[in-house]
Amino acid sequence: MLHRDTQLLEIRPVLEKSGAHERMSPQEFFQNKTLRPIIKLQNDIILALFRNYIYIHKGIFHKLSPKRRMEYIESSIHKDIKFRNTLKGLVIGQFTMDELQIYNTDETAINKRIMSMIKERLKSQMQLLSSH
Repeated sequence: MLHRDTQLLEIRPVLEKSGAHERMSPQEFFQNKTLRPIIKLQNDIILALFRNYIYIHKGIFHKLSPKRRMEYIESSIHKDIKFRNTLKGLVIGQFTMDELQIYNTDETAINKRIMSMIKERLKSQMQLLSSH
């Protein structure tokens, strides 16, 4: 598994602004050191999945005001368990074995962070969701 872990770490983007340092909480450190780079790496797939989600749900998203689009993003991730699990899987599947152990010790809190970060990423790139 070491070979896999090394390859995963090599393909992750290096985020200069992540601000991971030893004085922060373990959850915040994990978020900055692990989750942020993985979510950035998976950004194109996250956007493609959400575009497909919009398509499957008859494109209602495109008829909404910007404020309602933000609510739609929140709601779709909050209420659609299958979609939420798919998004979580995109992130968890990129964990090294050590990161998976950390995840297993605080799964609920880390899942909340993952979903929150993905929602914010989608909201900040809403203009990319509008293009068909």
